[in-house]
Amino acid sequence: MTATNQPVFTGRKMLLLMVSFFAVIIAVNVFMAYSAVHTFPGLEVENSYVASQEFNKRAAAQRALGWSVALTREGNELVLNLQDKDGNEVLPASIHAVIGRPTFAGDDITLDFRLVGNAYRATADLAPGPWRLFLDAVAQDGTLYKKRLKLVVDQ
Repeated sequence: MTATNQPVFTGRKMLLLMVSFFAVIIAVNVFMAYSAVHTFPGLEVENSYVASQEFNKRAAAQRALGWSVALTREGNELVLNLQDKDGNEVLPASIHAVIGRPTFAGDDITLDFRLVGNAYRATADLAPGPWRLFLDAVAQDGTLYKKRLKLVVDQ
């Protein structure tokens, strides 16, 4: 303390202030980088250029099918309704579906849909929050139908 009773701001205090400031900045950056790397869900396609060259052809073939799809949840079951442009039930040659979190591939679940009545059903115990279903169905004529559906689980 000086004669005027004011604290003295020394070089040691300045050093401590600067080290603390940069330590917080570095800690936040390390945390953000760690979170980004460990929650990255992966690539959608191996080669984006090749995928872009084929996109319009695949999209036109998919639109020509005229399918519509709806996803609902009943208890611990997911219900998938596939219909053609006339509202008739669609029976694809095969269905492959994976449901997962939008930002974390660690929670991905491959679903086993089975035809029950006029809808496809799969058992899935999902935690509350947002989910995204990646549906790949192949029509009887071999046309690939891809759809991404959002689902929010409230519990």
